[in-house]
Amino acid sequence: MSEDFGLLEPADQPGDEWEQLDVSDTEADRIARRQDREFDEFRKRIKDTEQFKLQESVFDDATLAAVYKLVQDGYVDAFGGPVSTGKEASVFEALGGQAGERPEPGSEAAGGGPKGVTPEREVAVKVYRINSSNFRQMRDYLEGDPRFEGIASDKKAVVLAWTRKEFANLKRARKAGVRVPEPIAVQRNVLVMELVGHAEERARRLSEVDVENPETAYEVVREYMRRLYGAGLIHGDLSEYNMIIHEGELVIIDLGQAVTVHHPNAGEFLARDCENVAAFFTRQGIDVDPDDLRAYVTEPDPDPSGEPDGEPGEESGPDGERESGGEADEAAGSDTE
Repeated sequence: MSEDFGLLEPADQPGDEWEQLDVSDTEADRIARRQDREFDEFRKRIKDTEQFKLQESVFDDATLAAVYKLVQDGYVDAFGGPVSTGKEASVFEALGGQAGERPEPGSEAAGGGPKGVTPEREVAVKVYRINSSNFRQMRDYLEGDPRFEGIASDKKAVVLAWTRKEFANLKRARKAGVRVPEPIAVQRNVLVMELVGHAEERARRLSEVDVENPETAYEVVREYMRRLYGAGLIHGDLSEYNMIIHEGELVIIDLGQAVTVHHPNAGEFLARDCENVAAFFTRQGIDVDPDDLRAYVTEPDPDPSGEPDGEPGEESGPDGERESGGEADEAAGSDTE
């Protein structure tokens, strides 16, 4: 029968064919086991920390693995407590590692001045929740963005793309000379960036301060909107709640939803930004017309390429690109308690 079906004849000495296999540990096996142990210890340490127990929903195993990768790659040295907590994301203070110490060209740090970056540099770690993020709203902003054509439609893929999108938008904005937090690294749903202000004294939103010189602040805001547009970007959710004041400097934040000027809803988003900004500064006693603001913002021709600075589809840290745009403008303001 074995000849009819071509079956193999049994070996004369069963087991001999296995004698030459080497099943001893390799160096790769030992490294893998060590890394598994280190990750398990890291996960236990994070989850046992008091300030993270309240954030348990944020740190699933995949997110912990992303944070661990950022630690291993030298972008984060130590975690502090939460700076802000929202439905879609939580922001934590942390100490930046050696890999995040690149000073910007032209800064005092680059020239070895008194502001040289040290391992004690505070950074912000923004963690997007995959399960509770507003999936449909995120998808609406992503679907018309030429940088993210073909992105998968499941929630996880959208949130990961959103995180990379914020990283890419921050890079482009800084290159255009807009004062935004410096993007440092991105991994899955975790973004590491400059912490504006200090953990003990966070920077205040424009809605929370008494703006001493609203005319100056308005000039800075409209100039930043114009520079963004010239770089091919529209913030898409600009208001006094997404601008902060720190040490007299106005900083634009929350660029995750920013879209290119080629987005099918770009005109609607820009009109809404102009209306929000005009309404806020009108309440500050300045006569601001949203149509005039829009005309000023759209005066320069935008970047025609619509392409990102780098690849937003890749998880990365600094890619060595030189950023330009000069010093950030200052807007005078003071906190009132």
